[in-house]
Amino acid sequence: MAEKAKQAEVVAETKEAATETKAAPVISEAQANPEKFLEEFNWHNYQEGIDEVEDSQLKEFEKLVSENFVDTLDDEVVEGTVVHMSDRDVIIDINAKSEGVISLNEFRYNQDLKVGDKVEVLIDVREDATGQLVLSHRKARVIKAWDRVNNAHDTGEIVNGFVKCRTKGGMIVDVFGIEAFLPGSQIDVKPIRDYDQYVNKTMEFKVVKINHEFKNVVVSHKALIEADIEEQKKEIIGQLEKGQVLEGIVKNITSYGVFIDLGGVDGLVHITDLSWSRINHPNEIVELDQKLNVVILDFDENKSRIQLGLKQLSKHPWDALGETVAVGDKVKGKVVVIADYGAFIEVAEGVEGLVHVSEMSWSTHLRSANDFVKVGDVIDAQILTLDREDRKMSLGIKQLSQDPWTDITTKYPVGSNHKGIVRNFTNFGVFVELEEGIDGLIYISDLSWTKKIKHPSEFTNVGDTLEVVVLELDVEGRKLSLGHKQTTDNPWDKYETEFALGSTHTAEIAEVVDKGATIEFNEDIVAFVPSRHLEKEDGKKLKKGDSAEFKIIEFNKEFKRVVASHTAIFREEEMANVKAAQAKQASQAAESKPTLGDANEALQALKDKLDGKI
Repeated sequence: MAEKAKQAEVVAETKEAATETKAAPVISEAQANPEKFLEEFNWHNYQEGIDEVEDSQLKEFEKLVSENFVDTLDDEVVEGTVVHMSDRDVIIDINAKSEGVISLNEFRYNQDLKVGDKVEVLIDVREDATGQLVLSHRKARVIKAWDRVNNAHDTGEIVNGFVKCRTKGGMIVDVFGIEAFLPGSQIDVKPIRDYDQYVNKTMEFKVVKINHEFKNVVVSHKALIEADIEEQKKEIIGQLEKGQVLEGIVKNITSYGVFIDLGGVDGLVHITDLSWSRINHPNEIVELDQKLNVVILDFDENKSRIQLGLKQLSKHPWDALGETVAVGDKVKGKVVVIADYGAFIEVAEGVEGLVHVSEMSWSTHLRSANDFVKVGDVIDAQILTLDREDRKMSLGIKQLSQDPWTDITTKYPVGSNHKGIVRNFTNFGVFVELEEGIDGLIYISDLSWTKKIKHPSEFTNVGDTLEVVVLELDVEGRKLSLGHKQTTDNPWDKYETEFALGSTHTAEIAEVVDKGATIEFNEDIVAFVPSRHLEKEDGKKLKKGDSAEFKIIEFNKEFKRVVASHTAIFREEEMANVKAAQAKQASQAAESKPTLGDANEALQALKDKLDGKI
């Protein structure tokens, strides 16, 4: 009831006011002073439909928004706080109107993540179907990682990276969440033989290259080492002196020597400076990563090329050679090197002697050292010369056997027949070996009785066996003169009778030459027919292949020269016929010559005829 009374009272007051208004209308400020009203009218509030707020209040409001509210723009990385964690998700507060959700899988790298941790996130979806803010920590890491990687490349900053695995040519390294490539050549200053030792390790790197187009990053650990080594190198090089002994590590082995790492500076030990003994390859002496003491032998002006020695740290074997070793001693050694002129024999470690090929056999016919010894053979030899100052020794093998020339006159007297092997040719003869160390020479003129030989190779071959007879023997000069043709009778003694001057033989023209032709009477006798003696009875000349009779007009046994003629045969017959005809003619003339009586009878007949008696 009280409330109704109150409402009635309000209505009554309203009516009363209305009555008063009608009685005295109120004039507004705009009506009273319209110019002033228009000048001060707030058109912004009129258009926006809101009341104007004071500038100080707006600034305070903007300050609060900037401090507590995050603008949810795309591709912007912001920092959030972990407010809750479940088995699958992480709830992040970024001071937006709602909290964001990130899959726990994106934090697998961080096993220690907990509520209250600050993390970088990227706004992936402003609102999903349920109005939830979706964030991404992985994308934020990638964006920030690229910024950090680029900054590290520009500034040369050293970064940490986790070696994930091996790949072709190097390793894959996680740097700020980005997979970078570490080339094998950039892991260390020395060659790497086991890449697996670096997997699952965290190391320091320097970003050396970025390909923005393909999003590739290349890092180097070697660049960090080189910087330190460069300082060490300058320090070491400044202290180098010849004869100085340093410790180093075998860095590389080649066929010609070994590279030693002296702590940032490399030096070379040539293969000849590794051992006093001869070696075929440096790996017989050293191995990779082995620590060695070496001595500095030499270096260039810039000390960039350092020559080192290993054998120089030990006593020279010649200095350790016993004083009892002397010329004439018999020694045993191993063949280490063979050359055309001889073989080197190692009689003690680092002590070698040369056996010249001429000292390998008593034979005067020199051959290659390979014909007598092979590398690796262990042989006996005799010391011929010994020079301790120059460290040279000459050896001989043949001296250990008897000189075959000792009893040469007994074994090979003049006139004795033997068999030998053809060893060598010269332009003037053939060298024949009767036994090891006994060689003789057959002059080219003593090879055959009948053949005209221009070079020994026309008659025999190297390696052939020939029968010989000793013609001369020079013991002091160690020379033997041999003959081969003397082992048979001289067929020219027989031919001298068979092909005597004036004898005739039938043969065939074998070859026509410039000044005549040749004919072969047998395998030994080749006669020459001058061109004018080839003429036949009919005036024509004999040709190659024609068979005819020939007369021997010259025979020289000493020079093995035979000359024959075909023309002489028929011309001789012609002269004989002429002479016979002449004789017959003379005989007939003598028989028909008139006598005095015949003449008288003829005259009487003529007279009678004239007288008319007949």
